[in-house]
Order: sequence, then C-alpha cells, then structure tokens
Amino acid sequence: MRRFAFILHPLRFDDFARKYPFTRYLPQRLVESAFKHVNPVLAGHVTGVRSLTGEELEGWLIGLPLTPEIILNSPYDWVLKKLERAGKMAEDLGAEILGLGAFTKIAGDRGVTLAERLQIPVTTGNSYTTATAVEGTLAAAERMGITLPDAQVTVLGATGSIGRATCFVLAPSIRRLRIVARHQETLDRLAYDLAQQFPQLSVETATNARTAVHDADIVVAVSSAPGAIIEPEDLKPGAVITDVARPRNISSVVTKARPDVLVLDGGVIEVPGDQADMGFNFGFPPKMVEACMAETMILALSSRLENFTIGAEIEVPKVEEIHRLGKTHGFHLAGFRRFERAIDASEIELIRKRAQLGEGQQESAADKG
Repeated sequence: MRRFAFILHPLRFDDFARKYPFTRYLPQRLVESAFKHVNPVLAGHVTGVRSLTGEELEGWLIGLPLTPEIILNSPYDWVLKKLERAGKMAEDLGAEILGLGAFTKIAGDRGVTLAERLQIPVTTGNSYTTATAVEGTLAAAERMGITLPDAQVTVLGATGSIGRATCFVLAPSIRRLRIVARHQETLDRLAYDLAQQFPQLSVETATNARTAVHDADIVVAVSSAPGAIIEPEDLKPGAVITDVARPRNISSVVTKARPDVLVLDGGVIEVPGDQADMGFNFGFPPKMVEACMAETMILALSSRLENFTIGAEIEVPKVEEIHRLGKTHGFHLAGFRRFERAIDASEIELIRKRAQLGEGQQESAADKG
C-alpha cells in the first residue's frame, strides 16, 4: 500500500460554506481574517485506488482555509509556515509524498523551500497538468475539425511554469503561436527560446489577453489571474479553449452566450480502481480529480518518491514521463468536460455546426459590405 497527501484550499469565498456552512451568513473579510489563524485541517481520506499493476493507494487531503487572495497577498514566510504545518501533518499520517494544489504551488518558490523543510518529497503536479491539458486540447481540436498547421494557437499565462511547458509541448504540432503574459521582457525571452528550438514556428507576443484571443482557433488558458479574463465577445466562432487555470480564466457565461465555441476543463482525470473514493466533494463525479493531485498519486504508485515537479520551470522530459506513468497505472482524461459537466460527441458536433454557420454569416456580411 502506497500513501500520499495533497494540500488544497478554497478557490472562492463560497467554498468555505462547503466545509463550514455558518460562514455563508458572515461578511467575507471577517471570515477570511478569522480563518488566517486556523491551522491546517484533515479534509478527506482517499481510499480504494488500485493501479492496473495491482498496487494500492490511500491518501489524505489536508485543507488550508485560505483564499487565493490571502495566499498571494501575504508574506511568503507566513504562507510557508502554514504549508510546513500541513506537510508535517502529512508526515505524521504516514504519507510518502506531498502534492500542492491550486495557489499553494504558485506562492513563493513553488515548493522548493518547503521540500527542504520536510522529510517527504513534494510535487506541484504541474507536469501531469501540462501533459493532460495538451492531450485534451489536441483531441478537441481534431473533433472540431481544426487543422493544426493552419491554426492560430494562443497560450494565456505563457511565461508561467505550466504555460511555458505547454508552449514547448505544443510547438512540434503547430506553426503559429501567440504567447500572452503581463511582462514584455519575459515574453521576448520565451519567444527567442521557442524560435531557437523550433525554426518552423512563428511566434507572436501580446500583453492584452482579450485582444490576443480574437482570432485564435485554439486557446490554452493557464494564467494565475485570480478571476476571469476572457469574456464571450472575445472569442472566434469554432474556437477550442482549454481552461487549466483555477480560479478559471474563462468567464462562466461564455458557454451560455457562445454556443459556437468549445470550452473545456483542463486536466480532469479519472483514477483507477472500482472502489476508488476521493473522500471529498471536488464538484466532479466519483473517481475524478484535478491533474495536479493525480500526479502525486501516480508518483506514489510508481515508488517515485522524489521532488518531481518543483520550482519555476517544468522539464518537458518529465511531462512525457509522468504521462507515460499515468497510462501504466490506468489514469486517463475523464473525457471532455466543461464547468464540471461531461459533454459528448453529439454536443461537440452541434458546437462545430453552429460555428460553421456563424462563420458563413460573417463572410456573407463581409461580401455585402
């Protein structure tokens, strides 16, 4: 039996009410301030996970009652102490490896110092997140009839760890890439590195996310912005958008206002084992978790008890390796999902037809003009 632990935290203020119902009646600032003084809590117990190899797994979910704003706006030394307490709890429970969820893997040096202070290894899960985001995006593009060499591909948050790795993993399959982030100097360095390794690739840079997606056939959103940065009117008919970010980069109204675009949840993974129980309501059906948590589970099952993905950069060979290990154990993408709801082939075909109709209307209007 292998054992792991995973740190999670509320992504929105409303998430407090899932664990502490009384908080829905209190002011947000009061709740956030009060919970800054609460120690990590045991949020769930994962049981019944069984690899295709026969290896079994259990784990513990450790909750930090801190919103993204608190984590990002507090001194990192203070956040690190919270993470260290959670890590010590994981060690006491018998975990062999610790995964960092959501904004706990963005804060500070992305797990490096925490790993130095613990007796068990740490991973952010970003390698498997990258692998499965690209896998799902390419599969969806094929379903939507998008020809990759002709497609305009845009990556939001391209200079972050997942964004950068996503660019390098996508690059061999595409010819046109637009990279988007806040700082032009960092974008220029990334564009240079991509051009050096992939001469066939045309790379553009942009700092305005909304205008950068207006002609994009494929969008991968991995920005660390604490809220939605793309609205319905920003998108091209027939576009495929994979939203890996948590909180989401894509507004929830997009799917209602734009039935001609395909928005996907990035990195929702089904774990192996008929009796697998995640021990927590993630908002997914049973046996499904985010890819970052799945990476921690895969490493534990593989006896790869090491600091696999930490720090600012993700190594492409590790993205490929964790993808292979996931398949070995029976982890796989949970089909196509958007906003926690499964979508089937018939729904995707309907989106594709609506997009074709919309593009035809635009061409007709342009001819008349």
